Amino acid sequence: MKNSLKGESALFSQPLFFLLILLGIGFIARNESLIIAVIVLLFIKIIGLDSKLFPVLQSKGINWGVTVITIAVLVPIATGEIGFKQLGEALKSYYAWIAIGAGIAVALIAKNGLTLLAEDPHITAALVFGTILAVALFNGVAVGPLIGAGIAYIVMQVVKFFT
Repeated sequence: MKNSLKGESALFSQPLFFLLILLGIGFIARNESLIIAVIVLLFIKIIGLDSKLFPVLQSKGINWGVTVITIAVLVPIATGEIGFKQLGEALKSYYAWIAIGAGIAVALIAKNGLTLLAEDPHITAALVFGTILAVALFNGVAVGPLIGAGIAYIVMQVVKFFT
C-alpha cells in the first residue's frame, strides 16, 4: 500500500517513524505516560483503525483527559479524606486562597487555549512538540498543549495589541 500523497509505504510512513522516535525518547527518559501513549497510537495505526479512531481521539481526547484528571482530583472527596471540615480549615490559610486564584486563572487560560487549538492548526504542532519535549525530557505532564495554547493565545493578543 502506498500513501498517495507522499509515495511512502504504509508500513514505513513518516508518522510511524516519528512515533517510533518518540517511543525511543520515552524509554530513554523513562516516561511511562509517553511510552503508553505512543504504544496505543502505534497499535491503532498498525491494526488499521487510525482513520476511524484518530479523528475521535483528536476531537474528544482532551475533554476525556480533563474528565479523567477531574475524577482523580475528586477521589479524596469521594473517599471522605476531604470534607467540609478540611475545606473550612484550608480556607483559613492564605495558601488556599492563592490556590483558588491559580485554579481560576488556569481554567480561564485553558479556555483560550481550546480556542487557539481549534482555530490555528500550525500552532498546535509547535505546542504538541513542546509538550513532548517537556514530558520526555523533564518528566512533565501532558496537559501542556491546552495550558500552553492558552498562554500562547494571551501572549499573541498582547503582541497583537502592541503591533
